[in-house]
Amino acid sequence: MRHVVISFLGKDRPGIVDNLATIIKQHKGNWQTSSMRHLSGHFAGILEVLVAQANVEQLVNDLQNIAGLNVQIEISEPKTHTDKTIRLDLTANDRQGIVGEISAVIHKEGGNLVKLASSQGSAPHSGQSIFKASAKIAIASDEHVDSLVKALENIADDLIVDIIL
Repeated sequence: MRHVVISFLGKDRPGIVDNLATIIKQHKGNWQTSSMRHLSGHFAGILEVLVAQANVEQLVNDLQNIAGLNVQIEISEPKTHTDKTIRLDLTANDRQGIVGEISAVIHKEGGNLVKLASSQGSAPHSGQSIFKASAKIAIASDEHVDSLVKALENIADDLIVDIIL
């Protein structure tokens, strides 16, 4: 069995997920995990499919021929993280460069950003722009976690870091 990682982007229209699911089913693939979003009139996503080696080539071909969808595909073997994983929920006043600042600290402190989901919204009372993110991070040890949280909190006075172990 092979793992096929598929990313796609196209103008949003009804039926994109159904089209992907139909093709995957036709090639006896098993939809493993995915994340998809509507963004500024487009629909984007990434998903992982488990499929028999004999069906990989035709699956890839059919996925890449979906009209109106830009599809990128990587075929791989699954890798598991041996490091400890933690989730951090981050909240701060929104500003340009905040994701770069956060990712640089995670990297410097020895963390590997496994998943990041972020959003921007308005603060309830002031209406000020607020940045929110949930990050899953693989990190070597508890000592590294403490160091990482301290470094993140030092980015700015308004950055709140909640740890979910």
